Amino acid sequence: MDGSQVIEPKGFIKVNGVKFPKDGTIVTGRVRGLLRNGGYEGKEAQNLLRVVREDDVVIELGAGIGFTSTLLANKRKIQHIHAYEGNPALIPYIQSVYAANGVENATVTNAVLGKRKGSVDFFVRRNILASSLQEIEGTNVTSTPKVDVLNAKAVFKDINPTVLICDIEGGEADLIPSLDLSQLRAAVIGLHPQWIGPHGVNAVFKAMMDAGMAYYARGSSSKTVAFRRSW
Repeated sequence: MDGSQVIEPKGFIKVNGVKFPKDGTIVTGRVRGLLRNGGYEGKEAQNLLRVVREDDVVIELGAGIGFTSTLLANKRKIQHIHAYEGNPALIPYIQSVYAANGVENATVTNAVLGKRKGSVDFFVRRNILASSLQEIEGTNVTSTPKVDVLNAKAVFKDINPTVLICDIEGGEADLIPSLDLSQLRAAVIGLHPQWIGPHGVNAVFKAMMDAGMAYYARGSSSKTVAFRRSW
């Protein structure tokens, strides 16, 4: 274990400067293992810190356990990060991560974005990191709560983000092309080609190109791809 991952005494696991409370219902199994060995979002963290700048307003779709929003709130003097997470069980934990790290410029909302307001089934899986809006056979779904769908256009207009971060487990191919990306300076997208296929990958790239952004290699690695207007 290197110096960036240490177990703290009062019930925390610390990774890349972010403290995660030891929660027996959220930080279990694979998640705990990834946190302890430094494998949780390690490369993604480096990518994000290359892309996000001081004073950015960030919107994050798919907050996970709160790592990205906490990291950026602490490492970059951003105005605010607005995180959206579909899994209702994760919201209290994310808020506890914010509290443990003294984060004041981040908020999390239990909702997903779409073309129009409504509600939708969210598929919670045994591997909590793989929970999503996608009904995928053989993926150990444990529950399907209904979650709110917020109108993406209205949310973007209200927040006026400069950076989009998106990791929504296969939903990116449908959502990204439907968004108005014209106001963004940059975006970091987690692709899931095993679920969206070549057509879906091309749809994401085309949406970024149509919005005037280009692939940014220094902020990308493997299936995490970054886009910027200039560099």
